[in-house]
Amino acid sequence: MPSNPRIDLDSTDHAIIGNLQQDGRMSVAQLARAINLSPSATADRLRRLTDAGVITGYSITVDPEALGYNVTAFVRLAYLTGNYKPFHDLVDSLPEIIEAHHVTGADCFIIAVLARSMRDLERITGRLATLGGITTSVVYSSPVPSRHITPA
Repeated sequence: MPSNPRIDLDSTDHAIIGNLQQDGRMSVAQLARAINLSPSATADRLRRLTDAGVITGYSITVDPEALGYNVTAFVRLAYLTGNYKPFHDLVDSLPEIIEAHHVTGADCFIIAVLARSMRDLERITGRLATLGGITTSVVYSSPVPSRHITPA
């Protein structure tokens, strides 16, 4: 949830966001050509979108298997205490946890985990189970691994 108030985005802002989601390495000059704006005006728009918290950073996408992570799983954790420090400490100590979402319902957290093997997943889930009841779902495949966000 953004901490800054929502700004009105126009079609040029939408074009900037769309182009950068397709290629985050695009230079300002390339982006300016793609959206038919001058480089200086494009840079000003980028700065405004960043300052407003619309653009929060730039990153690369990597193939987990290429890095040795052959198992992806989602772990639901029923965490029964309101003291979240032990949870945050454990998450900070396990780099294999790539996402954690505090959710409503019977479970408190849904956690995305990458593991090198099923034995490695067992080690990770064993550590998570020290905090509460867990349910683990191993991913067979990801037909929609990630989508770009379009402005609402």
